[in-house]
Amino acid sequence: MSYFQAIYQSDLSHRARAVYMYLRDHTNQDGKCWPGIQTIAAELRLSRSTVKRALDDLCKAGLVSKESRWRENGSLTSNLYRLL
Repeated sequence: MSYFQAIYQSDLSHRARAVYMYLRDHTNQDGKCWPGIQTIAAELRLSRSTVKRALDDLCKAGLVSKESRWRENGSLTSNLYRLL
């Protein structure tokens, strides 16, 4: 439960905390996950723009890194998130 202490002792918004816990619940053993923004928004009942702001806050706080992923045909797919 130490990660709870880390996010609650920070100045993160409630939306960023909720998104962080969502990502934490969906990570694999390597601390990686790749849910789509629309999926996160639907499951947390937040807007897409709120989820995007929360992800930006988490990246700025150094808790999450975000990497774009591409399909073989060159189109974008969901981002890869790593919990740091």
